[in-house]
Amino acid sequence: MHVRGVELVDFRSYPAASIELAPGVVTFLGGNGRGKTNLVEAIGYAATLGSHRVAVDAPLVRFGAERAVIRVAVERQGRAALVEIEIAPGRANRARLNRSPLPRTRDVLGTLLTVLFAPEDLALVKGDPAGRRAFLDELLVARQPRWAGVRADYERILRQRNALLKSAAPVLRRGGSRRRSASIADGENPQDARESALHTLDVWNHHLAEVGARLLAGRLRLLHDLRPLLAAAYAQVAEHEAGATAVYRVGLREPVAAAVAAGEVPDAQALQAELLASFEEHRAEEIERGVSLVGPHRDDVLLSLGPMPARGYASHGESWSLALGLKLAAYEILRADLGEDPVLVLDDVFAELDGARRTRLADLVSGCEQVLVTAAVAGDVPEALRTAGTTFAVTLGEVTRAP
Repeated sequence: MHVRGVELVDFRSYPAASIELAPGVVTFLGGNGRGKTNLVEAIGYAATLGSHRVAVDAPLVRFGAERAVIRVAVERQGRAALVEIEIAPGRANRARLNRSPLPRTRDVLGTLLTVLFAPEDLALVKGDPAGRRAFLDELLVARQPRWAGVRADYERILRQRNALLKSAAPVLRRGGSRRRSASIADGENPQDARESALHTLDVWNHHLAEVGARLLAGRLRLLHDLRPLLAAAYAQVAEHEAGATAVYRVGLREPVAAAVAAGEVPDAQALQAELLASFEEHRAEEIERGVSLVGPHRDDVLLSLGPMPARGYASHGESWSLALGLKLAAYEILRADLGEDPVLVLDDVFAELDGARRTRLADLVSGCEQVLVTAAVAGDVPEALRTAGTTFAVTLGEVTRAP
């Protein structure tokens, strides 16, 4: 799989841009703030419908423009496809595949697969659990696009359950006694209002447990497949004796939590029952705080090097190598699933690595079908990569092929 061409209209710093790409190593060279990361960000957006730099779409549209358009031509096993995304903040985005409109933007997922490593990915090791959860969920979607629907369903149900916990908290806390909540209609018995709220909460518990169990089971199966690849990738990049491990930490009761931490993968039905039991166990605290405290949205992945947790103990170089190992492991999983290479994107990565790690990384990726590299100066990119492919010079709003 490789990207044959990219066309941008009013995306980030580009009023208009069009470039043709080839398989192999493609290097984008340009000073900071010139727009080289914008190019690979657009390609990543066509693959994932998200940016690795911002959580909302508004910054992706050039200042003063109403919308941005991304067109990416893809070739997979000799077949061509054209992905088109229209980004319109404040309105629904639109997608087209091979010039045909799609009913849902997410229906374009799976056409182009990329694995991107960027400086922001250091947060996979040093940052909050949300980043590690997102890494697993995005990889699930890349492997099987149907997981985008499961993830969206979980987030929607979670929002509705949280809204209920917040709005019904006065009724649930009072237990139908003392002052009546302003949310109770005139003439309504406070105890009846409480029972109604509890019944509604039970309904949302079942919905959240059903979808949450599916998402949790998917994450656990994925992490089971990822662990040996992570250990191998970290060893190749870092040449470090301490092995890299990843343990899923779930907020369920013992012994299920211990079994999950040991690498076991309970089936979705068993996880659903455990989630329901945990909701019941934490009901009083959730009502008091007005928020859902149990579920996949609260879980974490504990990354370790040898016996020590990476967060707080790993050096800067070890953290970089571990984050890179996660992305290379994701690449290997997708490669095995597809029977072909996804597109590998290395955004300003080599500048953060020492000479030995640069050389080892270059050796690891040199055989990939297509590698997109960004760098501020040519010297940051190992010569073996830079001379093996094509190079583009990036200035403000312009991309030209270097001689």
